[in-house]
Amino acid sequence: MFVAWTTTSLRPDADRLARGAVELRLAACTQVDGPISSYYHSEGRLEQAEEFRVWFKYLPGNASALNAWVHHHHPYSTPQWIEVSAENVGEKYLSWAMANSTSAPFQSPKSP
Repeated sequence: MFVAWTTTSLRPDADRLARGAVELRLAACTQVDGPISSYYHSEGRLEQAEEFRVWFKYLPGNASALNAWVHHHHPYSTPQWIEVSAENVGEKYLSWAMANSTSAPFQSPKSP
């Protein structure tokens, strides 16, 4: 199982990403945290922003499709996308995740 996260500046964007990934069964479960405070450098300046973090829990077979889907639907041109492999996952939770996920690839719409 993998866990990944991204951030958005608006709660509706975070909710849209969280709900969409579960509706498509690319993620078995998502969660939205926030607001959180983010600090980073941009264009040579230290910035601070309020953001919402979206957590995705998904199976290895969905990694590429979820990554593509999130990047296609994310409001940022360069979204944060960090994923880690979970070393230990409860057997019952993993079984539940497997029953509530798909390995169908995400096909991005073709540009005209």
